[in-house]
Amino acid sequence: MSTEFLLTSFVVVIMPGTGVLYTVATGLFLGRRASLFAALGCTLGIVPSLLASITGLALLIHASAVAFQVVKFAGVAYLLYLAWGMLQGGGPLSLEEGQSEQSIMAVISRGFLINILNPKLTIFFLAFLPQFVPVEVADPTRIMFLLGLVFMLMTLAVFIGYGLLATTVRAYVIESERVSSIIQRVFAGSFAALGIRLAFASRET
Repeated sequence: MSTEFLLTSFVVVIMPGTGVLYTVATGLFLGRRASLFAALGCTLGIVPSLLASITGLALLIHASAVAFQVVKFAGVAYLLYLAWGMLQGGGPLSLEEGQSEQSIMAVISRGFLINILNPKLTIFFLAFLPQFVPVEVADPTRIMFLLGLVFMLMTLAVFIGYGLLATTVRAYVIESERVSSIIQRVFAGSFAALGIRLAFASRET
């Protein structure tokens, strides 16, 4: 595994996107434990795109305008739903110790859906992974799986870092309803902006 792959993957992972935004928001408003599950959900959301790119299903999404648009606008709708939900939060949010497993599963599910409903992620893997597979390798599929696994582990580690960093300032947020309300609006606006950006995305960009 090349140093170039590790460095490139790290740069890609640390770039703020919907997954990072969701994990940070979860850390701020729901606490450390929830941020870990948010990071896990976003990482698990990579699996379908990774498998699709390796098995060639990404080619269908890339070639079919209808398939791409369906997945894309499902993603747009979900991001706008998250923005609306953040606005409707009203005030400081909290995750009480011992809260139901259903709530934890909801945190994971939201992170999972954020990535699985992004068709650009599948196409990214299709273009990204083959660049780091040596030509002389007899089983390129196995190497791509390995590279994908490393990318996922790096994503999990970086997202956990983002989430824990957010929890360090959580006390300052939840103690002030005004600050909490402002930050909620900022995150809501960010989710909406990402949704609008995705709406105008094409298969070639």
